[in-house]
Amino acid sequence: MSDEEEEYVEEKPFAVEVAKQGRAVCKKVRLIADITNNPGYLDKTNCVKKLFKDGTDGTGFKDDVVLWCRLLLPGVVKRVYNLQSKQLIKLFSRIFLTDQTEMLEHLERGDIGETIQQFFDESLKVRPAKKSTLTVKEVDQFLEKLAKLTKEDDQMEHFIKIAPKCTSNDLKTIIRLIKGDLRMGAGAKHILDGVHPDAYEAYQASRDIETVIGKCLGNEQKGKKTNKIVRAEISVMTPILPMLAEACKSVEQAMKKCPNGMYSEIKYDGERVQVHKHGSEFKYFSRSLKPVLPHKIQHFKEFIPKAFPHAKDLILDSEILMIDTNTEKKILQQTMTEIPNHIVFSEMKEIRKPKELSEMIAKVLKLGLEGLVLKDFKSIYEPAMADTADLIVLGAWYGTGKKGGMMSVFLMGCYNPKNKKFCTVTKVHTGHDDKTLEQLQDELDMVKISQDMSKVPNWLSCTKTMVPDFVAKDPKAQPIWEITGAEFTQHEVHTADGISIRFPRVTRIRDDKSWDTATNLQELQKLYKTSKETTDVSYLLNEVKDDADDSAGPSPKRKKRT
Repeated sequence: MSDEEEEYVEEKPFAVEVAKQGRAVCKKVRLIADITNNPGYLDKTNCVKKLFKDGTDGTGFKDDVVLWCRLLLPGVVKRVYNLQSKQLIKLFSRIFLTDQTEMLEHLERGDIGETIQQFFDESLKVRPAKKSTLTVKEVDQFLEKLAKLTKEDDQMEHFIKIAPKCTSNDLKTIIRLIKGDLRMGAGAKHILDGVHPDAYEAYQASRDIETVIGKCLGNEQKGKKTNKIVRAEISVMTPILPMLAEACKSVEQAMKKCPNGMYSEIKYDGERVQVHKHGSEFKYFSRSLKPVLPHKIQHFKEFIPKAFPHAKDLILDSEILMIDTNTEKKILQQTMTEIPNHIVFSEMKEIRKPKELSEMIAKVLKLGLEGLVLKDFKSIYEPAMADTADLIVLGAWYGTGKKGGMMSVFLMGCYNPKNKKFCTVTKVHTGHDDKTLEQLQDELDMVKISQDMSKVPNWLSCTKTMVPDFVAKDPKAQPIWEITGAEFTQHEVHTADGISIRFPRVTRIRDDKSWDTATNLQELQKLYKTSKETTDVSYLLNEVKDDADDSAGPSPKRKKRT
């Protein structure tokens, strides 16, 4: 960037260019306000296109496109801050000399940015600036330093330095940037399609926004678009968005999803790690594309070159897990030299018939493994497990964002006949459409306890971590919802014998059931045992017995839990 361009950036007010929201009245261009107020995808994208073409004054865009995209996509291009909403309330109650309890009550409306904005406007200690003088660059530098601060006093001092330069809109937007959501109803596709028609697809492959924008706009003149078609590329040392899987509830469903036949790989209960090797340099990324803690991969550098002696550059999608060094069960394949107990392949088998799949599922469940990942010969990966229970709505939490101020996260549980108490199983926040969620605000009879452990009623067995904002006034009058997840699991924060549900979702409202006919604790324990141990294996094995074995009799009639 030239000196003239740098000076141009420094003169532009951040309040006009970035921080002004839907109610802003500034006469100049209000990008975020325009994006927020336009509901359609094309309209939102056109707002971005117009800015990156014409700039703020119609003479052409002269800023750093990458910097703008970083700030427009805080939830995608993330910095990691050591600040949760309640921590921000604590800091700003001290900065504003404001009652912390009042701020927390306002926070229940769901938008931490608006909470900070309102109390900034009312503060007698620190007054908002009447006119914004902040620039995009200054805000980016502020956030960059904030991400490195871990001590509360250092964080507060950092905010104190920038607050007097902010209008209340400025500070609201900075808080929203910290929380990773500008609340303008636009994501990476809206913004990157406004940069270049190929930018989003290329970004999906590499997740390297700087490289993608550089290729899309060219290097001749920053901000000048070219007609060059940009292809999605995978590059070593840059994390790639991993493929995801969906749940299958039965062998039949899995066979239907993979009509061409499938590869069946054991799904190990480990941690997914993407390994990149370039020469002697290594990088490791988690499922969320963040760096992996060094102690988890400290031995990789030693063993991977031995496993792949001819590979200079390498990308591996792997699973880290504990292994039994005595049994040493895995398969050696031609394309890789196995390093026992360190670099090994997952066990894979070609499946073409339901009988073969049933046998494979039975095998992995007997071994106590997590399940199977299925991949159609011509398609995508699919896991083959799903578990369901009919649970009682015991409590709720306020939502955030557009669901702020309403109950949108629900505490689900079951009845324990032995101690006559209700215990917690899982939190669920998906499965209801907006209309149903609105109806629930009136239909659910709740008592507000604001996550206060001392106000938890005697009928509820609940750990401190699971104390909600609201509890049921009468648990026996609460609705029953069918909750479906990837599998039953164990989680110590829940009181139903530690049983919980992984990736829960509301799949049906059970109007035909009440608290005494819903899944109780003993039934839940049986479901968990059935899911994890040999009952399902026996069923699957019975299902695939040869017809010649007439003496075995019919297989038991029970719900398939593959």
